[in-house]
Amino acid sequence: MTAIAFDGRCTCGQVRYRLTGRPLFVHCCHCRWCQRETGSAFVLNAMIEADRVTIVAGEPEIVLTPTLSGKGQKIARCPSCRVALWSNYAGAGDAVRFVRVGTLDNPDALPPDIHIYTRSKQPWVILPPGVPAVPEYYDREKYWPADSLARRRALAGR
Repeated sequence: MTAIAFDGRCTCGQVRYRLTGRPLFVHCCHCRWCQRETGSAFVLNAMIEADRVTIVAGEPEIVLTPTLSGKGQKIARCPSCRVALWSNYAGAGDAVRFVRVGTLDNPDALPPDIHIYTRSKQPWVILPPGVPAVPEYYDREKYWPADSLARRRALAGR
């Protein structure tokens, strides 16, 4: 059986990484905080266990950044070009990384599993039919695949 891997990098190529498996879930977040932080209409994050993210070259710099919850997040950025590669949010801790799908060599491989915080999405963004969309956050038990839920439970047991 062929192993699944997704390679990614910052803009300048100083930091390269590999996802050694499929993400738990992929969010497309339309909240105003993500819009401000990215300078775009949304952010596309692939949630994956930190031990499934291997740094292939370079070393990202961890930048502590405030969040709306007040708990903050750690953003892994290239120390040279400053591109954000992934975040660790306080709720998931260091065990789960929210990888910026746009930094993958083939970002088309990981379309969103769900659109969240659509209440504040830009009015010109048209959501695709057939992809779940919720006005705020969502119930993980309702939307995540069974294998992702099992992987999350395994993380909690460590």
